[in-house]
Amino acid sequence: MADARGPMQQLFPERRIVKFHRRQDRLLFFSMVDELVTEDMTVLDYGAGRNRFAEYGPHLNRISTYKGRCARIIGVDVDEAVMTNDAMDETHLIGADGTIPLPDHSVDLIYSYAVFEHITDPERVAAELSRVLKPGGWLCAWTPNKWGYGAIGARLIPNDRHARMLEGQPGQRGEADVFPTAFHLNTRSAIRRHFPGDAFEDHSFYYNAQPAYNFGSAFLARVWLGYMAVTPSFLSQCLYIFLKKR
Repeated sequence: MADARGPMQQLFPERRIVKFHRRQDRLLFFSMVDELVTEDMTVLDYGAGRNRFAEYGPHLNRISTYKGRCARIIGVDVDEAVMTNDAMDETHLIGADGTIPLPDHSVDLIYSYAVFEHITDPERVAAELSRVLKPGGWLCAWTPNKWGYGAIGARLIPNDRHARMLEGQPGQRGEADVFPTAFHLNTRSAIRRHFPGDAFEDHSFYYNAQPAYNFGSAFLARVWLGYMAVTPSFLSQCLYIFLKKR
């Protein structure tokens, strides 16, 4: 009799008990951010959207929610949906020119999850993030690596078909929250170019997380795990961006 459990439950036995597993990209990213956030910080969620998503479970929601755990959490986004985000102390729309409506050197830490792949003007975004971040502050972002198999596949598929292709993927947002991808700020070389070493300490790294785009198939998930095991680092699935402003 075939195993009716999904591929993540088959590959990661802990997933049968809890709603996260050891190679989940969110788990590593928000575990790191969570350790950097302190109660006296002003924290900025760049690309905050409407909120975190309950299907990721209580642990991941807890370590990625900073309201009440820092001095102030601010959410900004180009989408008006951010104004309904109740996980923020305050919310703002990013200006049409990319301006973040905050004063210079006003935040201690910036985090951004699954946003950098949508940035079409990396120079402007880098300048604004640098402007609002205090010296000594952290800029933390997770994004697909431009040369990972998922990002390569996304570039081969027209943007207007992304929502349909992502249907059924674990934790996938609704169509209203699927945005066009650009992949201009998704490699370590691009990060070094736009956040140069004289202004930032770069602690970014590539990482292979869960086998995404398995479409419910344990066999395909195993294929992706095998592919990720034998390919070099620059072809890894994810880019974890951790920059400390000098």
